[in-house]
Amino acid sequence: MLLFMAMVPVAAQKLIAEKTVIDVGKTGFQQPVSAVFEFKNKSVRRLKIESVQPDCNCTVVEYPKTTIGMGESFQVKMTYDAKMLGHFDKQAAIISNGTKNPIYIRMKGVVSTEYQDYSGTYPIEMGTLRIDKNELEFDNVNKGETPMEQIHLYNNGSTVMRPNLMHLPSYLTATVVPEVVNPGRAATMTVTLNSSMISDFGLTQSSVYLAANPGDKATKENLIGVSVVLLPSFTKMTAQQKQYAPKMKLSKETVDVVFNGKSKVKEMVTITNVGRTALNISSLQMFTDGLSISLGKSTLQPGEATKLKVTASRDELMKVRTKPRILMITNDPDNSKVVITINAKY
Repeated sequence: MLLFMAMVPVAAQKLIAEKTVIDVGKTGFQQPVSAVFEFKNKSVRRLKIESVQPDCNCTVVEYPKTTIGMGESFQVKMTYDAKMLGHFDKQAAIISNGTKNPIYIRMKGVVSTEYQDYSGTYPIEMGTLRIDKNELEFDNVNKGETPMEQIHLYNNGSTVMRPNLMHLPSYLTATVVPEVVNPGRAATMTVTLNSSMISDFGLTQSSVYLAANPGDKATKENLIGVSVVLLPSFTKMTAQQKQYAPKMKLSKETVDVVFNGKSKVKEMVTITNVGRTALNISSLQMFTDGLSISLGKSTLQPGEATKLKVTASRDELMKVRTKPRILMITNDPDNSKVVITINAKY
């Protein structure tokens, strides 16, 4: 029993990699290129990376110098200096207390004199596929409309790609032109929203995944965020009806959250109905994590006010990719969609 207990911590140590080989595609002469490897500590104890040893001085590695807790994820970054033309294949050995033998990571690609830098046009890298954006926002959509958004793609690899979107919800369709993208060529993906298939007003969010080829896995690296704001329509309301409509007034539309070393900060927004009939706040939602909200009342009679309490979490907000905002849907014909922006200062 004692021998078994002594062996458990060592045997249970696990250092798991999402992938150990990354093809970074093309780069230019003397234009350094990097590969980021994702790892997770799946052991029952804290993990320590003792060293990461590249196979040549042409490669620089970056890795956590502190211990990594149970279940925590971390990254190891390899950067090749690209001072030699042609194909390259570089390796590094990760030595840690999480595995008996070193784990080897490998980055490969091509250094070319004909390379053109597309980082401004296609700033987001998904392996050898480069794109111009990884968020699709269908804003101010009325029921029945079919708006479109586009993603521009560039094949920075050395093989043919057939890009496609995976895990599409029923209200989205996507097409790519051309369907086959040769190395060094671009394509356009058009995503169409069928708003009739969304039942609730307000914010609807989902995630889709952009694959370079059919059969690719869905990972956080190729995630595309999708948000839809569906609004009620007041087009049939007469001018006289608008005179007696509710009218929302906010004490502020932008909330400055200053943490000053605190992990959580609370702010208040006053909402007043300055109209002539009852104001209904039918939907109250957040575009990102890191916020919690509570509303005193969702129905305000003429002249009545209530408080919107906003609690911001520093650690969660620092992880979000998009601007933190709060969305309200109301029956005020001039303010059916109200967005409160959160400015976080760390």
